[in-house]
Formats: sequence, C-alpha cells, structure tokens
Amino acid sequence: MGITGGMKCLKYLLFFFNVIFLLCGITLMVVGALTQVALFSTLMIKSSIASGGPITIIGVGAMVFLIAFFGCCGAWKESYCMVTMFAILLSLIIFVEIAAAITGYVFRQKVSEVVHESLTTVFSQYNSVQPQFRDYLDKLQISLSCCGVNSSSDWVQHKPDNNSVPDSCCKTKTTDCGVGAMTDANKVNEKGCQGALVEFLKNNSMWVIVSVLVIAMLQVMGLVFACLLMRGIRSGYEVM
Repeated sequence: MGITGGMKCLKYLLFFFNVIFLLCGITLMVVGALTQVALFSTLMIKSSIASGGPITIIGVGAMVFLIAFFGCCGAWKESYCMVTMFAILLSLIIFVEIAAAITGYVFRQKVSEVVHESLTTVFSQYNSVQPQFRDYLDKLQISLSCCGVNSSSDWVQHKPDNNSVPDSCCKTKTTDCGVGAMTDANKVNEKGCQGALVEFLKNNSMWVIVSVLVIAMLQVMGLVFACLLMRGIRSGYEVM
C-alpha cells in the first residue's frame, strides 16, 4: 500500500526540492570552478589556503548533484531505504558545506597575507625570461587600475632611470607611456595592486560563502521533508 493524502503531496514536494538541489549542485560546481580559475589562472594566487575553498566547493557540488538524483529516485519510488539513505547523506553534505563556508571565511581573513606573498613573487619575476609573469601582472594592473604591489614606487628598479613603470600602469595605455612617469598621478595609477586585489577577493569570497550557506539552509528543509516522508512510508508499511 502506497502513501496517500498529505504524504502524497509531501512526496512530490520532496521530489521538487531535489530537482532544485540538482541545480544547486551544478551551481556550486560552476562557482567553485570559476573561483579556482580566478585565483590561479587570472591572478596567479598560489596557496593551499586559497585552493582549499574552491576545490571543496566543487567536490560538494558534485556530491549534492549525486545525492539529489538519489533523492529524486527515492521519493518517486516511495522507497523507505532510499529516502533514509538520502536523509543520511544529505545530513553529511550539510556538514561538509558548513566546513566549506568556514574554509572560505578563513581564507577571507588571510587573503591580505596570501595576496602579498603571491604578488611579490610575480612582481620579482616580471623581467624574467618567462613571459607569463609579465603578462599576468600587466593584465592585473590594467583590469584593477593599479600599479606595483603597494604603490607605483615599487617599480623603482624597473628601468635604469629609476623613474619608470610598465605601460600597464598607465591610465591610458600607449607605447612607453610609463617612461619617466612613476610619480605622475595624471598619467599613472599610483595605488598598489594588493589593496585592490584584496578588496576584489573579499567581495567575491563573501558571495561564495553566502551561496553555500543558502543552499545548506534549503537542504535542511529538504531533510525535514525527507524525515516526514520516511515516517509516512513506514506508517504505510505498518498498516499493511
């Protein structure tokens, strides 16, 4: 004997929530991947603290997707065992998501230290034989309208005249626009990239943390529905 009445509505409600969880899983994987790309490909941030958050989010997203698919099947088939397993796995994933949010918060608190270390490394390699360092730093200075790590004065050793900066520091980029313009506020962005990058990362990491916590709260609702459905299915078995 299957479930009837209010439990039947609960079945479809749980199924609907699991469809939302499927989308949430995909969203988490996309957010994690984009964060990873932003940190490593675009900004060349290399830190175990920084990588922990995005990798955890991608893993959580994949698990959410699989568990939600499992929950859809359990709800549709009215299987007590599958719904029970779904509830257990969902409980575990909620704890993992909270851990991911905490990891993101820890990174957010240490972002200044991580950024300073990474930018200093890239800055020191700007004139090396490896062009990717120069390309990354030029791209960063243009996109964030900044110059140097702390200020444009960090480029004092860039040219023999000790008064030139890369052209990517210029407010309007043209060939040799940075020559002799280190302290010329009309031509060059004098603020350092560290402050601008820290602000950028903090703002984006906060959105990641909020999205993970919102999904976790939705999953708590799904967990409640799963427990109620388990009770309804079990009652149906007892009636039989």
